[in-house]
Amino acid sequence: MSLGYAKAQRQNATDAERRLWSALRGHRLAGLKFKRQQPVDRYIVDFICFEHRLIVEVDGGQHGPHTDAERTAYLEAQGFRVLRFWNPEVLTRLDDVLATIVAAVDDPGFRREP
Repeated sequence: MSLGYAKAQRQNATDAERRLWSALRGHRLAGLKFKRQQPVDRYIVDFICFEHRLIVEVDGGQHGPHTDAERTAYLEAQGFRVLRFWNPEVLTRLDDVLATIVAAVDDPGFRREP
C-alpha cells in the first residue's frame, strides 16, 4: 500500500479512530509509541506499536469477518499481534479498550477476539 493512501486515511478517520488516536498519540498510553494508518506490506493498519509488534484495528460496518480473518492471519504470520475493537466499543468503553491494549503489551501471550 502507498504512503499517499495511508495519509489520506489519516485525514478521513472515523470518530472512533480519532478518539482512540487522541488517547494513544504522543506516548500518552503507558509511554507506548503508536503510529496510525501505517502500511504493513499489502495492508494499512489503523494503529501500530512497532516496539511491541502490536496492531490495533478499529472496525466498523465496512469490515467483514472473512476479510478481517484473512488480514489478521497475514499480519500474525508476519509476527504481529492484532487487537480488534468495534467502533461502538471505542466510543462507549474507551477505558476498557485502553486497558486491553496495555494488557496485551504486558502479556505477550495475550489474545483478544472481538
